[in-house]
Amino acid sequence: MEMLMSVALGIGLSAAAGFRVFVPLLALSIAALSGTVELSPGFAWIGSIPALVAFATATVLEVLAYYVPWLDNLMDSIATPTAVVAGVVASASVITDLPPLVRWVVALIGGGGAAGVIQGASALLRLKSTAFTAGLANPLLATGELVGSLFTSALALIAPFLAVTLLGVLAVSVFLSAGRFLFGRSGGP
Repeated sequence: MEMLMSVALGIGLSAAAGFRVFVPLLALSIAALSGTVELSPGFAWIGSIPALVAFATATVLEVLAYYVPWLDNLMDSIATPTAVVAGVVASASVITDLPPLVRWVVALIGGGGAAGVIQGASALLRLKSTAFTAGLANPLLATGELVGSLFTSALALIAPFLAVTLLGVLAVSVFLSAGRFLFGRSGGP
């Protein structure tokens, strides 16, 4: 059961990295420093004071950058691959009860995949927002993404299974909405 909990925690934190890259790593650093989360071998550095300072600084800079009109779209091009890496690191760092090979496979597929899907959807939403509102709605989107990352990070740390369940519901909703948008409604009047 503890192994499933650590996988759920990793995937929840990874999904949060899809909204904002550094928020879940900062949350993980705080949780590790407080003794709330056990880190996998080789990831003790995440629970250090220098890592906490680095993640806090990076979080502030990332959050602020998304409120600069032209920089937000540029940030998405940088954040997309970075979010996947952060998702893999977040997952691998908390999965403690699996052999290293299995841990890394789960981190790559589950963690990197969760971060990539969320980040990709958010980047597409920002592009649409920029196109339809000339970027005027992007600060609202940036705020929503920040809240999403904070909420998902906290939920993953408090109730990992609930976080993964909600992320699954969100993913299904996004895919259904994308399908309706791309292919139109089928079978109805």
